[in-house]
Parts: sequence; structure tokens; C-alpha cells
Amino acid sequence: MIVVDFSVWIDFFNGVGTPEVERLDRLLGVTPLVVGDLILVEVVQGFRHERDVATARRLFGSLALLPMLGGHNAWKAAENYRKLRRNGITVRKTTIGIIATACLEAKLPLLFSDRDFLPYVNHLGLEAA
Repeated sequence: MIVVDFSVWIDFFNGVGTPEVERLDRLLGVTPLVVGDLILVEVVQGFRHERDVATARRLFGSLALLPMLGGHNAWKAAENYRKLRRNGITVRKTTIGIIATACLEAKLPLLFSDRDFLPYVNHLGLEAA
């Protein structure tokens, strides 16, 4: 199972050809994919047209849903942020830390294109898909 980050889904729905979108295209229907609840929010809130929301609802409805925050992950996300900060790394977006931590705690790889995830890969063991 692989979690796909909103950075990849947004490019996918916008028809942007990136290596990560190409990988997602190869994975769809072949490999079990997971959408995080926070990722779903980030993607769907950006749609302007209801037909796009309907398309996302069908696609995301066929995937496993991963709750990303909750009490345990909230504490772990803060702890991970603080670990990185102690190493001189400041993560700019709270959502990045929540998503990375949810994947770490669930022991699931993450397909992403946002470089802000790299400290979680390089210093905390997040598996890049």
C-alpha cells in the first residue's frame, strides 16, 4: 500500500506530466493506494467545478482512507517537528509534518513531489515511494 500526497494528486487532476504523476498512473488499478483524510481535503477544496469533485469522489472512494491526525499522531507530529528543528531543519508547512508522521506511524511509503518531505525521509526514516 502506498500513500499518495496531495502534491501528486493536484498535478494528476490538473493534467501536469511529472515523474510522480507518471508513477501514479502506473500504480492506479495495480497497487493498493491510500488517500489520507487531510490529503483528500487539500485536493478537493481546490476544485472549482462540481464535476471535478464528483470525479475525485469516485476515485478516492475506491481507495483506502487513512486518518492522519488524532491524538497519538498529533503528539508524534509535534515531536518529529521538534527533532528536525533541533537538527537545524525547519519544516515550513504543518500539513507536511502531519502527513509524514501519519505515514511513518502507519509504516506506509509516500509518493510525493513536494521537497518539504525530504527531511522526513533523510532524518526520520519516511519511505519515499
